[in-house]
Amino acid sequence: MNIVCLDMEGVLVPEIWIAFAEATGIPEFKRTTRDEPDYAKLMQYRLDLLEKHGLGLKEIQEVIATIDPMPGAKEFLDELRATVQTVIISDTFEQFAAPLMKKLGMPTIFCNTLETDENGKVTGYQMRVEKSKLTTVRALQSMGYDTIAAGDSFNDLAMIEASKAGFLFRSTEQIKKDYPQYPAIEEYDDFLAAIKAAL
Repeated sequence: MNIVCLDMEGVLVPEIWIAFAEATGIPEFKRTTRDEPDYAKLMQYRLDLLEKHGLGLKEIQEVIATIDPMPGAKEFLDELRATVQTVIISDTFEQFAAPLMKKLGMPTIFCNTLETDENGKVTGYQMRVEKSKLTTVRALQSMGYDTIAAGDSFNDLAMIEASKAGFLFRSTEQIKKDYPQYPAIEEYDDFLAAIKAAL
């Protein structure tokens, strides 16, 4: 039995923090897992920036409300889900993902959660489990699934490597160069065909 494990940001929806950087005019928020392999370090950097600029969950959610899935993403996901069981495994947060999941037809997502105070200040975050993407893929495999994984960033590489087939989708030139063993795909039609061929 197969199950497809997809990253969310950069694969199905635009990068939330990049959209937030553009909306606030604070370019430092553009740093993502494409740039920083250490997720804990990246999140502390983001929390410090939010604190410095007096921004909280409300402001982030206002930007997220303006974000739509990438052109063709919902159609791709609809056809994929009609073919094979599919889950989204993301290092994003429930408070970010919920409105985007509605726009994608409510697929299953495994993600993390933010900690906030009564004023909506982001005070921290809780990871579901350590190495959440790899741990989730391993758990699915322990339940009898063969996993096929895809993503665009450093934090996707472990789940891609652990799966029977893995793909880079719209990744960076550096990641594609450093990991040439994984097919690099740019278009949803090709992505769908590649996954179906791996089933």
